[in-house]
Amino acid sequence: MSDARLAEVAARLVRVDGVVGVVLGGSRARGTHSADSDTDLGLYYRPPLDVAGLGVLARELAGPGARVTAPGEWGPWVDGGAWLTVDGAALDWIYRDLGRVERTWDDAERGRYTFHVQAGHPLGVADFAYAGELALGVVLADPGGELAALQARTRQYPPALGDALVAGLWEADFLVGVARKAVPRGDAAYVAGCLFRLVGVCTHALHGAARRWLINEKGAVSSAAGLPGAPPRFREEVDGLFAVVDGDPLRLSAAVDAAQDLVLATADACAMMTR
Repeated sequence: MSDARLAEVAARLVRVDGVVGVVLGGSRARGTHSADSDTDLGLYYRPPLDVAGLGVLARELAGPGARVTAPGEWGPWVDGGAWLTVDGAALDWIYRDLGRVERTWDDAERGRYTFHVQAGHPLGVADFAYAGELALGVVLADPGGELAALQARTRQYPPALGDALVAGLWEADFLVGVARKAVPRGDAAYVAGCLFRLVGVCTHALHGAARRWLINEKGAVSSAAGLPGAPPRFREEVDGLFAVVDGDPLRLSAAVDAAQDLVLATADACAMMTR
């Protein structure tokens, strides 16, 4: 979809009751999209949201089969929205309750965060991702100026959040210990789960140390590996962990040993980055 068409859609969306503004997100906002990439529009709203009005607009744009969800229908943190095809292109509407975005930003400024259970997010949704999405997005429509004002604040990464994410490396170290207890049983599934979460904690710690937003598990390892000051061969080391996870206790033990080395390397890198 052209930029002009997106601007037109955004202008129509903010005329729906409850919609405060519209933000372009995802790869399109970052300039890393390809011809077959979906286009993500964040619909920032304050309740009550006129879902029926959104449905009317969706059907006008995408045809009679288009459907929008009620808030919360996709889960507690991926709030809801619509998967549409407009002008032959995939266009996703994703709800964001602006009050919740503001609250999670306040928490991030104070160094408070939680990973929340959400289908499709095996590590969990980091609540500060709401602020990061806005910081990294492109505001397309914002009649009242609320999004622009909040975006200006979120583009300054909160040092307290970065410090908290680095301090959160204690969990990665803890996961090494509990994974090691499963090695004699050859419990590859449990070890793999521990290693996945361990890697996620490390990627967030590195981004926190670098004062860079990380808002999704997808691509997190590559993103962390590309940070200035990241451990050498971070991505290769992570890939190596999962290459040897099977039911053989010797190979599982080697994977856990390598994970411990990765945590130590991450801690050293974070210390250097925050000096």
